[in-house]
Amino acid sequence: MIMNITTYGLTLVAARALGPEDFGEFSAVLGALIILNVLSLGLQSTAARRIAHHPGAQAETTLQVLRVTLLCAVGVGAIGAALAPLTARVLELQSPLTAVALAIAAALLTVMGGVAGVLQGEERWLPLGLVYTSMGVSRLLVGIGAVLIASTALSLAAAVAAAAAVPVAVGFTALRRTGTVGARSPEGAEPDDLPEHSLWREVAHNSHALLAFFTLSNMDIVVARSLIPDGEAGLYAAGLILTKAVLFFPQFVVVVAFPKMVKRAAGRRTDILGLSVVGLLGLCATTLVALALPLALEFVGGGQYHEIERSLPLFAMVGTVLAMTQLLVYSAIAGRHPRAVWLLWAGALAFLALATTADTALELLHSKLALDVGLLLVLAGYVLTAPKPEVEAHTYDPVLIEDTASPEQPPVR
Repeated sequence: MIMNITTYGLTLVAARALGPEDFGEFSAVLGALIILNVLSLGLQSTAARRIAHHPGAQAETTLQVLRVTLLCAVGVGAIGAALAPLTARVLELQSPLTAVALAIAAALLTVMGGVAGVLQGEERWLPLGLVYTSMGVSRLLVGIGAVLIASTALSLAAAVAAAAAVPVAVGFTALRRTGTVGARSPEGAEPDDLPEHSLWREVAHNSHALLAFFTLSNMDIVVARSLIPDGEAGLYAAGLILTKAVLFFPQFVVVVAFPKMVKRAAGRRTDILGLSVVGLLGLCATTLVALALPLALEFVGGGQYHEIERSLPLFAMVGTVLAMTQLLVYSAIAGRHPRAVWLLWAGALAFLALATTADTALELLHSKLALDVGLLLVLAGYVLTAPKPEVEAHTYDPVLIEDTASPEQPPVR
């Protein structure tokens, strides 16, 4: 929650410190970073799932995850730096150095994803919370320092890249304090029976599932700019600020529940409890918005967007439905249900077809809410009724120890 609040704070700082042109450029950089961060989230979910599912081989699994994480980070950084001139042209950046800063930030966030996944799988909430907090706070503080030096998109992009090193350092410090980095499991401990190439496949699948979800939850603004008048699209974009706030508000529920979803010790109870908590938080947020419409309108931009004031509770409802959908996506990842990703893509295509009939922001909002509710019900039906994965027994079975000097002594364990 602190990370999300400070990230929103950086957006406010940038909006006021930069002119419209530079702020638009910086927004494009942040948008690209969100897309590239899908790999980081895929690594995090993979690491958390494997460690929670194979607790007896924690050290070996951690080393394997960190090795893959570093290779992914190097690849992201190298490819991003090499394509910096092309990225600058596509995003209409004033300098290729801004694209280089984007590549560095994406590489560091990739490392953070793997490290955070290890801590999440071990259910070490304090160090994981410090990783998240250090990311948001450092980004805000370094960003403020950057705009005091030079109020440009390049300076803020460089600040985001520099700040991304802080959570990486915090995460590796937490791992080293427990002796995880460089350690090995005791001889005879349960091995991670999945080879490294399967880890690559799992990272790819998880990243694909999260990419489908982020496409579903972000494509409506692109559709709005393409299919409805500019003024209506602007109104819709303002309402989406509230949608995103409600979407990310209960994100901590997903983080805490995910390792328990992997273990499945309580059957579907964790899924149902998580959906109930997220839904209740969303209902509270929607009720507060309905009771304080003028305050909510100020949150999304002020009086110039008064035409959507009465529709703000519906935007909050969309955020609630998406938050519940996000929890189901992580449940599908935890249970290794690959077909769920195709339901997300089908939902995205269905919304695209439905949106073509909308002429105003309100009509598009109604289409989005109807589609998301339908997808939530279908996805819940699939995830909650799919066969549970087999839970392997985790036993400690050390090697036999014999005293070769005394043949009469029987083998002992």
